Amino acid sequence: MNSTFMFGEDKFGENEDFSIYYKKIGGQLSSTEINNTIRIIYDYLAELYPKEDYRENFPTLKESIDKLFKNKFSKQEEINIINTFAFHELGVIPKEYVEALITLNKYFILSVVIDIWSPKDAWIKTFEKHNINKLFIASSFSSDCRMVKPSPKPFKNVVEQLNIPKDKCLIIGDSIRRDLGGAINVGIDCVLVDGKKNTNALASFDNLLEFTKEIIIQIPIKR
Repeated sequence: MNSTFMFGEDKFGENEDFSIYYKKIGGQLSSTEINNTIRIIYDYLAELYPKEDYRENFPTLKESIDKLFKNKFSKQEEINIINTFAFHELGVIPKEYVEALITLNKYFILSVVIDIWSPKDAWIKTFEKHNINKLFIASSFSSDCRMVKPSPKPFKNVVEQLNIPKDKCLIIGDSIRRDLGGAINVGIDCVLVDGKKNTNALASFDNLLEFTKEIIIQIPIKR
C-alpha cells in the first residue's frame, strides 16, 4: 500500500512535532514528553520490524506502549498516544491513484496485504472517504493479525479468503524485501512499482499508474 497507492506516510522524522496533533485531540502530556514518547515507540518497533523472529508475532502498538512505559499513562492518554502515532503513520491517497484502483477493479479482483503498526481504523476511514473500501474483497492488516511481510501467512490468508488458486493471483508492491520477498515465500508472481527492479519480479513499473495503463492496453476487457 505505502508507495504503491498511499503516499506521504510515516511522518516520524527528527524534526516532526507530534505535540501539534496530540494537543488537538486533548492530550495532556507536555510537548517534550509526547515527542519523546512517540520516538521511543517508533524506534522500538522499527528495530523489531525487519527481524525474522517477529514476522509472525509482531507486537501491537498498545502492547509496545505497555512494555516500554509500564502502565505510566492513563487509559485515555494511551488512546491519545495511539491516535497520534496513527495520524503520523497514515499517508494520503492521491486522486489519480483512486482512479487507478477503480480502473484495476474492472480487470482484477482486488485485495490488500498491509503492514501498519497502528490500529487500522484510520486506514479504513481513508478508504471509505475515497469510496474504495468496497473494491478490496479481502484484506490483511498486520496490526490485526500480528504478521508482517515477508511472512507468507498474510498473503496465504488473503488467497484463502478469495478462494482463488495462487497461479491466478498477482502481488503488486514497492518493496523488494517485503512484497517481492513475501511473494516468493508464498509462491505468487509479483510486479514491483516505485521504480524498484529485481530479476525475481515478473515486471517493474515506475508506479501503479504506469502499470494500470499497461493493463488497459494489453487486456481491454472487463474481468
